[in-house]
Amino acid sequence: MPSAAPKPCSHPGCGVLVRDGSGRCEKHKREAWTKKPEAPRRVTGRRLQAERAELFRRQPLCALCQLNGVVRLATERDHIVPLSEGGEDVASNTQGLCADCHEAKSLAERLRAQARSRGW
Repeated sequence: MPSAAPKPCSHPGCGVLVRDGSGRCEKHKREAWTKKPEAPRRVTGRRLQAERAELFRRQPLCALCQLNGVVRLATERDHIVPLSEGGEDVASNTQGLCADCHEAKSLAERLRAQARSRGW
């Protein structure tokens, strides 16, 4: 049976060929992801759906678009202070955003998280 060609380890500066398809050599294996014990609890299920419906009933327009004088319907439930940055999953920390604003805000949050993990 044919197998894929070996590729260099994806760890910066390592050129060891990897044949198992994992992308990393034995020296640079990645740890399996596990949820951190200090991670905040998320609202889920029916309670989440009820909170989401209440949010859009109370604030039907995108909060960020309104700041710029634009009127667009909110379609996404967003945490004002992200959970990854210490925010809580409570109604007072949520806002309604349109898909475009939510995507832009989420991208900025991901970039900040990457910078934190790299020590920038």
